[in-house]
Amino acid sequence: MTPYIARRRPRPEIREELDIGYSVEGQSVIIHEDRRLYDGSRLLEPVAKATWVRTQKVWRVFWMRADLRWHSYEPLAKVRTLDNVLEGVDADPYGCFWG
Repeated sequence: MTPYIARRRPRPEIREELDIGYSVEGQSVIIHEDRRLYDGSRLLEPVAKATWVRTQKVWRVFWMRADLRWHSYEPLAKVRTLDNVLEGVDADPYGCFWG
């Protein structure tokens, strides 16, 4: 994940205002944008979530819709490796992750 995040991060001069990162929660990896709000607080906005399904040996990929719930991302419903997940999030044919 570290090389992916390093490649996707914005220019150093704006990272105080906008940056990206990731977190690991159980079997899931969540990519998020980190934004500074007008009052100086920080907002972490989820971009994508990949969950390892151990019984099937696949990653399931999700995106967060306006209802603030995770929904399966059909072009990447099930992939074998985390590298495939990251390639798909970058390609983003439906414009769900990066707009």
